[in-house]
Order: sequence, then structure tokens, then C-alpha cells
Amino acid sequence: MKKILLLFGGESTEHEISILSARNVQASVDKKQFQVALGYISKRGQWRLTSDFDNLENGRELQPILGAGKFAIAGQPDYQPDVIFPVLHGVGGEDGTVQGLAEMLHIPVVGCGVEASAICMDKIATKQILQTAGIKTVPYVVATKTADYNEIAKKLGQVLFVKPPRQGSSVGVSKASNQSEFRAALAEALKYDNVALVEQAIAGRELEVGILGNPPQAKASPVGEIIAGAEFYDYNAKYAADSTSKTAIPADISPEIAQEIQQIASKAFTVLNCAGLARVDFFLRGDEIYLNEVNTLPGFTNISMYPKLWQNSGLSYTELTTKLINLALTP
Repeated sequence: MKKILLLFGGESTEHEISILSARNVQASVDKKQFQVALGYISKRGQWRLTSDFDNLENGRELQPILGAGKFAIAGQPDYQPDVIFPVLHGVGGEDGTVQGLAEMLHIPVVGCGVEASAICMDKIATKQILQTAGIKTVPYVVATKTADYNEIAKKLGQVLFVKPPRQGSSVGVSKASNQSEFRAALAEALKYDNVALVEQAIAGRELEVGILGNPPQAKASPVGEIIAGAEFYDYNAKYAADSTSKTAIPADISPEIAQEIQQIASKAFTVLNCAGLARVDFFLRGDEIYLNEVNTLPGFTNISMYPKLWQNSGLSYTELTTKLINLALTP
């Protein structure tokens, strides 16, 4: 049986979401094919091998042995996984750092490598590369703490979204339509990064596509739609217990628009040198398609779109995780 190290938790603001995702992945992995070990990363960055999700802080410390493909564990034999399956969201897990460590360990990793992970985590870098490839993204400017709302509004319009460029799960995202709201939104975004991404508000539908595989064989899922239960799809709209947000799979759009979105998603996946999996998010305004962002480690919670998209295609949760692991094992 192949040994899988499931990495989750982490130091980012998405720590709790990572744990929810990891629970689902662990439950879905085919136990006849794979032996799963739980690798918990605490909020302080400590790595521990734990036996269950109820005693995360009590596990034994994991110490990577670079170049040897294994970890030292106090009081136990070294642990040598065949694959690292990161179920980490945000900084310190989705940004290429864990992927780089896996590379230095000489252990295959599920999903994108260092380059694609780092680029896609940075929404500004992603936009720049996609625009060079002829893919339309949401109009934007990069702002520092001295940015002026009126100057930006002349370029992008009165209603703006302000966000940290290297966060996920809509952490730090705010809407602003006047100077005071903009100042507050800018301050919130700058809690998480040294610059802010300010985008034009697109009054349109929020659509998402899952990509699975390694180019040139990667495939696109059906297009799904997020129907936000709040003014916009922020952190609470996604994860709060009383959230009224919904998903529609497949989205109620024309076959022609759906096909075009799938093609753009596949092109972006290739252009950004992604591998394994990604969720590509879009806005649709009339017939105009804007790529919003590319998420290289999408959520696997009970409400997450990525596994739902593939379930709609006839791929069960277990089949999906098996496919992802086997993709990592493929040279």
C-alpha cells in the first residue's frame, strides 16, 4: 500500500478551513490502496504526526530529512511517505513553500509545483501572466496605503473591491464605494500584505470550473455557479453556519458560454504551468467573461465547489482523491 502524508492546518488565516477539508479527504481516501498518516501543522508552524483529528496538538514532532525522502519522528522509526497530499489553504501551504520542501525531500506532492503555486497565490502576478496570454481578467490597480479613492475610481468606476493579493477564502476582502469605505477597506487589506489589489466591481454571475489532470491531458469539469447569500461572496458567506449561499451545478448558461469558459480555464491552467488540480473562478457579465482567479488548492469542505463539480461529472469523492494521488505518482 502506498503511504500518503496528509498535510493540513498551517499558519495561515485559513487554518480551520484546512482542517475541515482534511477531514473530508481523509474519509474519502481508498483505504484498500492507500495508508494515510495525518500531518498536522500548528498555527505556530510546528509539524506533528497525529493519530486523529481530536488530538492534533499531541502528536509526535515530524522533522524532514532533506534529500532522503523521509521524516524523523522522536522515539519512532523514520516515516517515509510515497506522496505528500497538502490540504493547506493560504500562505505557508498554497504558495509554493510546502511544494518546495517536498521537492527538497524528494517526495512527490499532489497538485501544482513550486512555480505555479507561488504565481497563482499572487493574484497580481497571475493577472499579469494571463493578460499576456490574451485572457481577460478583471480590471485592477495595485494600491499602497497612500492610494486615493477618487483617482482609482476614475479608472475603475465608483464601486471597487479591495483585497490582499496573497490570501484566499475572501479573507481581507471589502467593498468600497466612497473615500471613507475605501480607506477602511485598504487598511483591512494591508493587514495581510504590503500592497492591495483594487478591482473594478463586476456586476455579474460568479462561475467556477474544476481542472483535473496534468497537461495536455487535463480536463475541465462542468461549469458551476455560486449564488451568494450576501452582498458578495465573502468569508462569512462561504463558511458561516447561517450562510444562505448556494451552488448550482451545472450553471444555467448556454452551452456555448459554458464551453468557452471551460476552454479559458484549461488554457489558464496550462499557461500558469499548473498540474494535478485547480479551481478557476470567473465573472460573467452579459456575454463578457472575466477570469477572476486560479486556486491551486481548492477547498474540500462539505460546501466546497471543487469536489461537487467532479461529483456532477460522475466522479465520486474517493475516485477523485485516488486520481489526484495517482497523478502525483505519475512521472
